[in-house]
Amino acid sequence: MSFPGRGGKLRELYSRRDLLFLLVRRDLQARYRDSFLGFLWTVIRPLIQFLMYFIVLGQFLRAAEGIPNFAIYLFAGLTLYQFFNDTVAGATGSILMNGGLVKKIYLPREIFPFASVGGAGFMFLVQLAVLVIAALIFRALPEPIQVLWFFPALGLVLLYGTAIGLLLSAVNVYLRDIQYLTDVVLMLAMWASPIVYSWRMVSDVIDRFSLPSWVLEIYLANPLTLAILGFHKAFWGAGTPQDYPPGLELRMLAAGVVGLVFLFISHRVFTRLQGNFAQEL
Repeated sequence: MSFPGRGGKLRELYSRRDLLFLLVRRDLQARYRDSFLGFLWTVIRPLIQFLMYFIVLGQFLRAAEGIPNFAIYLFAGLTLYQFFNDTVAGATGSILMNGGLVKKIYLPREIFPFASVGGAGFMFLVQLAVLVIAALIFRALPEPIQVLWFFPALGLVLLYGTAIGLLLSAVNVYLRDIQYLTDVVLMLAMWASPIVYSWRMVSDVIDRFSLPSWVLEIYLANPLTLAILGFHKAFWGAGTPQDYPPGLELRMLAAGVVGLVFLFISHRVFTRLQGNFAQEL
């Protein structure tokens, strides 16, 4: 098996695209099977989460005072983070969930985590539609050219989400605690990203406690942080240049290059570990 970028695996997966779409559809249907509201939960759950953070953090704890148009700022960050969370969490357990198919039928094993990415992508598009409608209603969108930030922001989340999910899906077959550890790390990742606060608040805290400047650089090296900042640029029109770190474009470009290398390494590890999947399952 070869890495997708080299053509062989990519062609194999493309030839199985009908099966990939079938797996995505099956996962989505299974998620809301026997549910009265069905796919509406794709919208209801993030809206409830948004209202909780908006009221408790934004109003009671006054986080909204330092962030204009806090509702759009918050919902934009939550929308992109939820896509990352669903991608990684779904892909991590994908091999175990499809253990019967893995043991009985030869398929490119990558198809299972990729199907999870596809399912997460569908839910993201639904939530994105809600975000765009809300931004239009409240006239919160920036200049049209700024909307182009959507693409590198989404690209970073897709790149790192796929790489992490691919790696963890293989490791999880051998170490079942990985799935539970992933849930904890994903929760921490949300609070480590500028979703309910601004990156300037982090900078102010670092200055207040006279911490070295590299602490802020480490914070800004987080690809999820960079992606959310880019997403804010695309949908949060109330932002000013001071609301974003200098050199955001270069930071995102560097994160993208590192992400490609990470994806390559993740796939190599996946390829090495997949040989014993059937026995371990």
